[in-house]
Amino acid sequence: MDSFIKLCRKNNLKITPQRSLIYKELVGSKDHPSAEALYKKVKKIFPTISFDTVYRTLLTFLKIGAAGILTIPGEPKRFDGEIEKHDHFRCVKCDNIINVYDGPSRINIPESISRRFDVLDSKVIFEGICDKCKKTDDLKKNTGKGENNGR
Repeated sequence: MDSFIKLCRKNNLKITPQRSLIYKELVGSKDHPSAEALYKKVKKIFPTISFDTVYRTLLTFLKIGAAGILTIPGEPKRFDGEIEKHDHFRCVKCDNIINVYDGPSRINIPESISRRFDVLDSKVIFEGICDKCKKTDDLKKNTGKGENNGR
Protein backbone atom coordinates (compact mmCIF):
# COMPACT_ATOMS: atom_id res chain seq x y z
CA MET A 1 0.00 0.00 0.00
CA ASP A 2 2.96 2.32 0.65
CA SER A 3 4.06 2.18 -2.99
CA PHE A 4 0.49 2.98 -4.08
CA ILE A 5 0.37 6.00 -1.78
CA LYS A 6 3.72 7.21 -3.14
CA LEU A 7 2.49 6.77 -6.73
CA CYS A 8 -0.67 8.74 -5.97
CA ARG A 9 1.27 11.56 -4.33
CA LYS A 10 3.78 11.65 -7.17
CA ASN A 11 0.89 12.02 -9.62
CA ASN A 12 -1.02 14.55 -7.49
CA LEU A 13 -3.91 12.17 -6.83
CA LYS A 14 -5.94 12.32 -3.65
CA ILE A 15 -5.90 9.11 -1.65
CA THR A 16 -9.63 8.65 -1.15
CA PRO A 17 -11.23 5.72 0.68
CA GLN A 18 -12.85 4.61 -2.61
CA ARG A 19 -9.59 4.77 -4.56
CA SER A 20 -7.76 2.89 -1.78
CA LEU A 21 -10.41 0.17 -1.65
CA ILE A 22 -10.43 -0.31 -5.42
CA TYR A 23 -6.65 -0.67 -5.31
CA LYS A 24 -6.76 -3.13 -2.37
CA GLU A 25 -9.39 -5.26 -4.12
CA LEU A 26 -7.41 -5.25 -7.36
CA VAL A 27 -4.12 -6.21 -5.70
CA GLY A 28 -5.87 -8.81 -3.56
CA SER A 29 -7.50 -10.41 -6.61
CA LYS A 30 -5.39 -13.06 -8.23
CA ASP A 31 -7.96 -13.71 -10.95
CA HIS A 32 -7.33 -10.58 -13.03
CA PRO A 33 -10.85 -9.19 -12.57
CA SER A 34 -12.85 -7.17 -15.05
CA ALA A 35 -14.05 -3.69 -14.06
CA GLU A 36 -17.51 -5.20 -13.55
CA ALA A 37 -16.19 -7.84 -11.13
CA LEU A 38 -14.27 -5.22 -9.13
CA TYR A 39 -17.31 -2.95 -9.12
CA LYS A 40 -19.42 -5.72 -7.55
CA LYS A 41 -16.83 -6.26 -4.80
CA VAL A 42 -16.38 -2.56 -4.03
CA LYS A 43 -20.14 -1.87 -4.12
CA LYS A 44 -20.58 -4.21 -1.14
CA ILE A 45 -18.54 -1.77 0.96
CA PHE A 46 -19.47 1.50 -0.80
CA PRO A 47 -23.07 0.92 -1.95
CA THR A 48 -23.32 4.35 -3.60
CA ILE A 49 -20.21 4.00 -5.76
CA SER A 50 -20.90 3.95 -9.50
CA PHE A 51 -19.48 1.61 -12.11
CA ASP A 52 -18.13 4.68 -13.91
CA THR A 53 -16.12 5.70 -10.83
CA VAL A 54 -14.58 2.24 -10.55
CA TYR A 55 -13.79 2.10 -14.27
CA ARG A 56 -12.28 5.60 -14.39
CA THR A 57 -10.22 4.80 -11.28
CA LEU A 58 -8.85 1.67 -12.94
CA LEU A 59 -7.91 3.70 -16.01
CA THR A 60 -6.15 6.18 -13.73
CA PHE A 61 -4.24 3.30 -12.13
CA LEU A 62 -3.11 2.24 -15.60
CA LYS A 63 -2.00 5.75 -16.42
CA ILE A 64 0.14 6.13 -13.27
CA GLY A 65 1.56 2.60 -13.46
CA ALA A 66 -0.29 1.15 -10.48
CA ALA A 67 -1.99 -1.55 -12.57
CA GLY A 68 -1.80 -3.42 -15.83
CA ILE A 69 -4.45 -4.49 -18.29
CA LEU A 70 -5.09 -7.67 -20.24
CA THR A 71 -7.02 -7.46 -23.45
CA ILE A 72 -8.23 -10.74 -24.87
CA PRO A 73 -10.28 -10.50 -28.07
CA GLY A 74 -13.98 -11.06 -27.45
CA GLU A 75 -13.70 -10.64 -23.66
CA PRO A 76 -13.97 -7.68 -21.30
CA LYS A 77 -10.72 -5.97 -20.34
CA ARG A 78 -9.19 -7.53 -17.26
CA PHE A 79 -7.02 -5.67 -14.81
CA ASP A 80 -3.82 -6.80 -13.12
CA GLY A 81 -2.66 -5.43 -9.79
CA GLU A 82 0.78 -7.02 -10.19
CA ILE A 83 3.00 -4.42 -11.85
CA GLU A 84 6.20 -6.47 -11.81
CA LYS A 85 6.98 -7.54 -15.39
CA HIS A 86 5.52 -10.99 -16.03
CA ASP A 87 3.68 -13.07 -18.60
CA HIS A 88 0.30 -14.75 -18.40
CA PHE A 89 -1.23 -18.14 -19.04
CA ARG A 90 -4.95 -18.31 -19.91
CA CYS A 91 -6.84 -21.57 -19.60
CA VAL A 92 -9.16 -22.02 -22.57
CA LYS A 93 -11.46 -24.26 -20.51
CA CYS A 94 -12.02 -22.36 -17.24
CA ASP A 95 -10.87 -18.90 -18.46
CA ASN A 96 -8.54 -18.56 -15.46
CA ILE A 97 -5.53 -16.28 -16.01
CA ILE A 98 -2.36 -17.17 -14.15
CA ASN A 99 0.71 -14.98 -13.68
CA VAL A 100 3.95 -16.53 -14.98
CA TYR A 101 7.10 -15.31 -13.23
CA ASP A 102 9.79 -17.24 -15.08
CA GLY A 103 11.14 -13.97 -16.38
CA PRO A 104 9.52 -12.15 -19.26
CA SER A 105 9.44 -14.05 -22.53
CA ARG A 106 11.78 -12.71 -25.09
CA ILE A 107 10.11 -11.86 -28.35
CA ASN A 108 12.13 -11.15 -31.44
CA ILE A 109 10.64 -8.01 -32.89
CA PRO A 110 10.29 -8.38 -36.65
CA GLU A 111 12.53 -6.04 -38.61
CA SER A 112 9.51 -4.64 -40.45
CA ILE A 113 8.27 -3.34 -37.09
CA SER A 114 11.58 -2.26 -35.54
CA ARG A 115 12.47 -0.21 -38.63
CA ARG A 116 9.23 1.78 -38.47
CA PHE A 117 8.30 1.89 -34.79
CA ASP A 118 9.77 2.31 -31.34
CA VAL A 119 8.48 -0.73 -29.42
CA LEU A 120 7.98 0.22 -25.77
CA ASP A 121 6.51 -2.97 -24.39
CA SER A 122 5.23 -6.41 -25.28
CA LYS A 123 2.76 -8.68 -23.57
CA VAL A 124 2.70 -12.46 -23.78
CA ILE A 125 -0.38 -14.54 -23.05
CA PHE A 126 0.09 -18.27 -23.38
CA GLU A 127 -3.11 -20.23 -23.91
CA GLY A 128 -3.83 -23.86 -23.14
CA ILE A 129 -5.34 -26.09 -20.48
CA CYS A 130 -4.40 -25.38 -16.86
CA ASP A 131 -3.31 -28.04 -14.39
CA LYS A 132 -6.70 -28.10 -12.61
CA CYS A 133 -8.67 -28.62 -15.82
CA LYS A 134 -6.12 -31.16 -17.02
CA LYS A 135 -6.56 -33.17 -13.78
CA THR A 136 -10.34 -33.03 -14.19
CA ASP A 137 -10.06 -34.23 -17.81
CA ASP A 138 -7.65 -37.02 -16.83
CA LEU A 139 -9.99 -38.09 -14.02
CA LYS A 140 -12.95 -38.23 -16.44
CA LYS A 141 -10.90 -40.31 -18.90
CA ASN A 142 -9.77 -42.73 -16.18
CA THR A 143 -13.24 -43.22 -14.66
CA GLY A 144 -15.03 -43.48 -17.99
CA LYS A 145 -17.17 -40.43 -17.34
CA GLY A 146 -18.00 -38.38 -20.36
CA GLU A 147 -17.92 -41.43 -22.65
CA ASN A 148 -21.01 -43.16 -23.95
CA ASN A 149 -19.43 -46.58 -23.22
CA GLY A 150 -19.78 -47.85 -26.77
CA ARG A 151 -23.43 -46.95 -27.19
